[in-house]
Amino acid sequence: MKRTRFGARDRLSRDAAELQRLAAGLADSGGKLEDGYWEAHLAETVDGLLKNGAEDDINTALDRLFEANPRAHDELADMVESRAESGRLQADDQAFDILLFAAPVLAWSRFSIPACPLPAAALTALAVQLGAHVFGGQARVALSDYLFSPDQLPRSFCDTWQLTQALGAAALAGGNLTIDTDGLAETNRFLSDVRYLVGAIAVPRNQAPFRWNEKDGSKDGALKAWQKQGGPNLEPLLTGCAWEVLLPDAYHAACRNADRLSRPYSLRASVAFLQTALGLMPDAIRAVVGPCYDQRMEEYRVGLGPRDKADIYHGIVWPLLGAEDEATDAASEIEAVLREAGVKEISFLDHHFPMEFCDDCGAPLYPNTDAELVHAEMPEESGASSQALH
Repeated sequence: MKRTRFGARDRLSRDAAELQRLAAGLADSGGKLEDGYWEAHLAETVDGLLKNGAEDDINTALDRLFEANPRAHDELADMVESRAESGRLQADDQAFDILLFAAPVLAWSRFSIPACPLPAAALTALAVQLGAHVFGGQARVALSDYLFSPDQLPRSFCDTWQLTQALGAAALAGGNLTIDTDGLAETNRFLSDVRYLVGAIAVPRNQAPFRWNEKDGSKDGALKAWQKQGGPNLEPLLTGCAWEVLLPDAYHAACRNADRLSRPYSLRASVAFLQTALGLMPDAIRAVVGPCYDQRMEEYRVGLGPRDKADIYHGIVWPLLGAEDEATDAASEIEAVLREAGVKEISFLDHHFPMEFCDDCGAPLYPNTDAELVHAEMPEESGASSQALH
């Protein structure tokens, strides 16, 4: 999942310098005993900064380490994410570990994909199914009463930490968390997107947080049970949508997994959309795929149109994620997904396209067979939106 970035300040604060020192020490550690020393001190420092809302210090340290010491950057990033999404609370003289989780839902629709409050009955049913099939037997579950779009998720590590604390307290109290929707960002409208159930669990110290941590559990079994038992409770909220629930997991891991799986989902959804909106069968579709660069390769863009015309009716952006670069064989994955969806004519362009967008509407431009970046435009008689799948 992309992290919010702020420009580094000219002078390095004492706290940012200390984060760099501790992360570099952990990166250079030669054994588990030393790891434990550095991890304990780094965790304590990060906890204090998250609690005090010192987002600038955290991001400054990450930005400096990204160029100077990539291994230390990764250690610090892992620690910050971990401490933002987890913690420890006391209740009834007992220590509980709390963990923020996300349950992603992939969806596409010719209409608007809802981002909306969750009714009390749906909240109760979803929490019961999560407790029964996804989390450990002693986990207490609390949910936010809102189905979030990506634009509405916490924007910073400190915001994530605050949400973790609030939901952890709700889990220990046996309730859910009411979200103030007045402060939520406006949802960008895409034909294919992700929606998130966000919640937290509280488990007694040293007890299994997830069902697959238990001897008779597995991730595959948890996902199948969640899809079968939990998924139907979302159906009334996603009217007019095709959708697929993903495995709930720790917050940052679940969001990254959703980012990764949303790419092939968008390709399949786009082919289905053209068939639904235009009656254009998959074997009558041509796909044109081109890499787009800024300072480095950032993404593939896929233009879709009829095989017998040069028009581009629709487009999909396939971003590179994490450590992926132009050496990553994403092109083979794109081709495999398209062929699985029934598209037979696929052109890969050996071209360095710029990251160009429409000056009027801001939509990405997509490659055509003439190696030009053009606006995706649905036929006027279709009456369908030409918005890009996300």
